[in-house]
Amino acid sequence: MQAGHINETLVESIIFRFILNAGEVEGRRIADQVQLPFRLIEPILERLKMDQSVAYKSATATNDYVYVLTESGRAIARNHLHDSTYHGSCPVRLPDYIESVKLQTIEGQYPKREDLQRAFSDLLINPKMLHRLGPAVASGRGMFLFGFPGNGKTSIAERVTGAFGKYIWIPRAVDIDGDILRVFDPMNHEAVMPESSGGLLNSGSFDKRWVRIKRPTIVAGGELTMEMLEVLNNTTSNISEAPLQMKSNCGTLVIDDFGRQKMSVDQLLNRWIIPLEKRYDFLNMASGKKIQVPFDQLVIFSTNLEPKDLVDDAFLRRIPYKIEVENPPEADFRKLFEIMCKVTKIPYNAEAVDYLVKTHYLPVNRPFRNCQPRDLLLQVRNYCLYNNLEVELKKEYFDFACDNYFSVM
Repeated sequence: MQAGHINETLVESIIFRFILNAGEVEGRRIADQVQLPFRLIEPILERLKMDQSVAYKSATATNDYVYVLTESGRAIARNHLHDSTYHGSCPVRLPDYIESVKLQTIEGQYPKREDLQRAFSDLLINPKMLHRLGPAVASGRGMFLFGFPGNGKTSIAERVTGAFGKYIWIPRAVDIDGDILRVFDPMNHEAVMPESSGGLLNSGSFDKRWVRIKRPTIVAGGELTMEMLEVLNNTTSNISEAPLQMKSNCGTLVIDDFGRQKMSVDQLLNRWIIPLEKRYDFLNMASGKKIQVPFDQLVIFSTNLEPKDLVDDAFLRRIPYKIEVENPPEADFRKLFEIMCKVTKIPYNAEAVDYLVKTHYLPVNRPFRNCQPRDLLLQVRNYCLYNNLEVELKKEYFDFACDNYFSVM
């Protein structure tokens, strides 16, 4: 326990709450619940048995016991419920979490050209764009991606994380002087745990209080509010949830459609102007305690608006890279039709695409957008399916798609 910096009193309170919730439970299931080896939990259970807080209901075939709370044990468990209803994995200490971020930080990794090419292997991206993007990603600092809608700013931002290491380890929860702060979030984190050898005596080759996840990419769009950037405490359970920026540590945090959030731009800038420069953040716990945590992620602001029209010079200075995602050249636009035809399972017809470009784009100086090949192909497919026609590319099908798609554009 001491070697793992495990708070035995905290573990005991979690066990009480878990047995009260479960009614009756085997010792090994208790160990699985708190994510600690059974050999560490067994002495605690034996002591609680001697204190007459728990009792054996029955024995199992695996040399274990089924535990139930005694009357005095239920009273103790109910007292623990007043503090918190948490009965999950044993939390790790805050200093251990901070140290883990330092060891897995994206800052100082300096991914190379080959790393970026691998990260963007499934996306058609102009070499000029990749050349500008590379140093910004390697810096591990913030960047603006701006340009016309539909040119793939969000797609680019979501793939940046792939240039860094594939996996990181994060704690399921952090103990802050008795306050529980949940960090692992199945909605934002994808767990990829190492294979276990299995078996009753398997104690695992890693600390199961930690979860191996894909290096996170968290996207927040117009739904972003100030509350999502602070510790969220459930007053009923007294369990706190880590804010978005903490969940994105060692990964990428994308602020999509920047400037269109429910919160004002000034509120966001005032909240993050210091963390972006100092690389640490201050959070307020429900108990009133203020903690310092790492602010260690690549923050990408994606917007259709000009950055200088959104923020002042003081904030722009803290976002060193401002990269415009330009309209694709005609050659890339045509290539996108080839790629998206395979995705949509529509036979490619170069003659029909040539007709589209020369009829609906060049004569009216219509700008090319990266999203348009996919959108127009879907219009063609839906038209064919509705009219019970063979799904293929024809000039008249593109005429119909363009009349719909560009009617108000």
